[in-house]
Amino acid sequence: MSQHFEVVIVGGGTAGLTVASRLAASPEAPDSIAIIEPSERHFYQPIWTLVGGGVFDRSISLRDEADYIPPGASWIRDAAAGFDPENRAVLLRSGEAITYDQLVVAAGIRILWDGIPGLKEAVGKAGSGVVSNYSFDTVEATWAAIQAFPKGGKALFTHPATPIKCGGAPMKIMFLADDAFRRQGVRDGASITFAKGGAGLFSVKKYADALARVVERKGIETRFNTNLVELRPARKEAVFEQLGGGGQVVLPYDLIHVTPPMGPPDFIQGGPLADAGGWVDVDKYTLQHKRHPEVFSLGDCSNLPTSKTGAAIRKQAPALVENLLSLRAGRPLTARYDGYTSCPLVTGYGKLILAEFDYDNQPAESFPFDQGQERYSMYALKAYALPEMYWNGMLRGRM
Repeated sequence: MSQHFEVVIVGGGTAGLTVASRLAASPEAPDSIAIIEPSERHFYQPIWTLVGGGVFDRSISLRDEADYIPPGASWIRDAAAGFDPENRAVLLRSGEAITYDQLVVAAGIRILWDGIPGLKEAVGKAGSGVVSNYSFDTVEATWAAIQAFPKGGKALFTHPATPIKCGGAPMKIMFLADDAFRRQGVRDGASITFAKGGAGLFSVKKYADALARVVERKGIETRFNTNLVELRPARKEAVFEQLGGGGQVVLPYDLIHVTPPMGPPDFIQGGPLADAGGWVDVDKYTLQHKRHPEVFSLGDCSNLPTSKTGAAIRKQAPALVENLLSLRAGRPLTARYDGYTSCPLVTGYGKLILAEFDYDNQPAESFPFDQGQERYSMYALKAYALPEMYWNGMLRGRM
């Protein structure tokens, strides 16, 4: 059994819904649009940093997926299992094939909870000290662990060597935890260590320099090219590989916030749309697939060489939709995505550095002041304005 749609969108997350809403609202809207998405829940994940920091309850991040399927689009409540681009078909887990004229792959990223031995069985468990903001099911445990942190304890915060969504998130919760420890009177004598599988705090020098000042002010130890490879929860030990030589190092902890390794969805990796790394292989300006012109991709599952953030999708989606409609109408693909992305870097309660930059890692700032400075106004933007813009703007195709 198969169904045919003019445009099929794989993924009903931020990227998929934003594209679907824009397509459906266009004067050139296709007659049939399908969204393939198995989940009935939709999460605003950027707020999980503040949930983990005790600012909000996790319930504010959750809405029903059905409320954001745009009018006129068909929701296929199944999961994609593979692609057959020669026959313009998406293969579903149920065994059905959905055919298309054009395809948009917006399948997000896969969190590899099994990628670190000891993580899956310990994360979020009461008393384990192992926490992660990267799941709705575990995010509340972060705040519980921060509140239970002992005086003079050891806190570790990790950032893997793989690409991740929201590259600043591992630092944000660390900065909030530092503030919380000080408020709780347990920071004196405590140690906070940031272990990152990469070479520096941030890819853009302006913001890296600003973050380095925050790290110095807060007395945080940094270990770069240091990648978490194993947890020993029974002994509260974390094993790190020192990349580039140096073997392994074992660090004790009372609290460890783990950002798990991540990778492309398994039904993309190794398939006909993937590059050598497993990501959907698209032109970085037009978002059109390099080998299959009727295919487009955006967001975390694509190989676009920029940070994997919702802010990047906000700029990618208009370019993709314009180019997809141009392809359908036989026009040249003239819309360009310049690599813009943004990372609201929470540096404490009421403080935020708003990083915005492009493919060249050059600042691309929106406001007429130095965004490398910590500001309450930018914190309020993240905490209160951006969620409203997301639910009522982006996902509705209005911005």
